[in-house]
Amino acid sequence: MEKPDDDKSKAVQEEEQVVNPWEVSAKDGGKIDYDKLIDKFGCQRLDKSLIDRVERLTTKEPHVFLRRGVFFAHRDLNDILDAYERGEKFYLYTGRGPSSEALHLGHLIPFMFTKYLQDAFKVPLVIQLTDDEKCMWKNLSVEESQRLARENAKDIIACGFDISKTFIFSDFDYVGGAFYKNMVKVAKSVTYNKVVGIFGFTGEDHIGKVSFPPVQAVPSFPSSFPHLFGNDNIRCLIPCAIDQDPYFRMTRDVAPRIGYHKPALIESSFFPALQGENGKMSASDPNSAIYVTDSAKEIKNKINRYAFSGGQDSIELHRKKGANLEVDIPFKYLGFFLDDDKELKRIGEEYGSGHMLTGEIKKILIEVLTDLVERHRRARAAVTDEMVDAFMAVRPLPNMFN
Repeated sequence: MEKPDDDKSKAVQEEEQVVNPWEVSAKDGGKIDYDKLIDKFGCQRLDKSLIDRVERLTTKEPHVFLRRGVFFAHRDLNDILDAYERGEKFYLYTGRGPSSEALHLGHLIPFMFTKYLQDAFKVPLVIQLTDDEKCMWKNLSVEESQRLARENAKDIIACGFDISKTFIFSDFDYVGGAFYKNMVKVAKSVTYNKVVGIFGFTGEDHIGKVSFPPVQAVPSFPSSFPHLFGNDNIRCLIPCAIDQDPYFRMTRDVAPRIGYHKPALIESSFFPALQGENGKMSASDPNSAIYVTDSAKEIKNKINRYAFSGGQDSIELHRKKGANLEVDIPFKYLGFFLDDDKELKRIGEEYGSGHMLTGEIKKILIEVLTDLVERHRRARAAVTDEMVDAFMAVRPLPNMFN
C-alpha cells in the first residue's frame, strides 16, 4: 500500500535531501540516496526477475539502462507485463519541460529509453511538452515557451520515434476538450492541503503553479486522447526520472476514483553533473553538462577539464591504489553510453587496478560521447518544421499497435 503522499514528501525534505520536480539536492552537496527515495516515495526496486521478464516477453535484449540499473525503480510494472502477456494493450507517456534551446545528455536518457520501450513492445506513445509549466516556473513568455517546445520537439524526434505510433503535443496547443474534462475531474479530487503536502507550495507561489499538476496527470488517462484511443480504458506506462514521482503519486491516488487504471511507472536515477554525483545536470551551468549542440572540441575540453576523476593524485599512487570507480565521472558516463558490457567490465578492471590512467579513460569517453552527439546532430538536422507539424498533428494512428 502506498504511503500518504504529504507525509512522504515532507519527510524527504526534512531529511538530508530534497527531490521534487523543481529541485534535486543532497545535504552538503552529497550523493542522492536512492534507497531512501524508494522507501519514502513508496515505489519498488526494479529487480533482475522483472528485467528478465521484459526480455522474455519482448524477445529483445534489455536496454543498457535496464541492465545497468539506470532505470531502477517502478510502480506496478508487473501489472503492465501481466496485461501485455494476456494480450491487452497499453500505451507509453513521457514528456519534456522545454526551458532551454538545447538538450543535454541527461535530457536524452528518458527518450532513448522510451524509444527502446516503443520498439520492444510495439505500442503507441504520447509525449507532452509542458510549455505552460515552463512559462509559469521559468518566467518565460508564452511565445518563447512555445518556440522552445518546437525546438525541443526536433531533438525528441531525432531520437528515432515511429511517427505511425507517436503523438507529440504541447499544452498550449492541445489542452481542451476531453483532456480538460479529465483535468477538472482530477482537480476536484485533490484538496489544497494535499497538493501543498505533495509539492511543497507556499503562500508565495502564484495560483498557476497550484493548478498545474492536473495538466501533467491526465495524459495518464486514455480518454484524454479520443483521437487515439476512443473509449478504450487501456493502461499507461510512464518512463521518467524519479523527481517526477510526486505528480504520479497524486495521479495514482485519484485514478481509481474517477474510473481509470493507476498509471504504472518505470523510474530512472539522475545523470550526474560533470563535477560529480551530487544530483542531476543543470542547464543553468553549461560546464556541468554535455549538450547535444556541443562540438567535438567542446566535448573534449569539458571532459578533460571538468569531469571529476576518481584517479589518484600522482601516477605512482594511481598505479599502486587504482581509481575509485564509485566517484569517477568518466567511468559512470561510460556506464550510461558504452553499450558493450564486456568492454565496460575490462575498463573498470584496468582503471580500478591502476593499469589504466585517468587520461586514458577520459579519451575513451570523449570518443563515445563525440560519436553519440554527432549522430544526434545529424538526425536533428534532418528534422524539418513539416516533420514537427506531422508528429504534432491531432490525428488517428491506425497502425499504432501493429
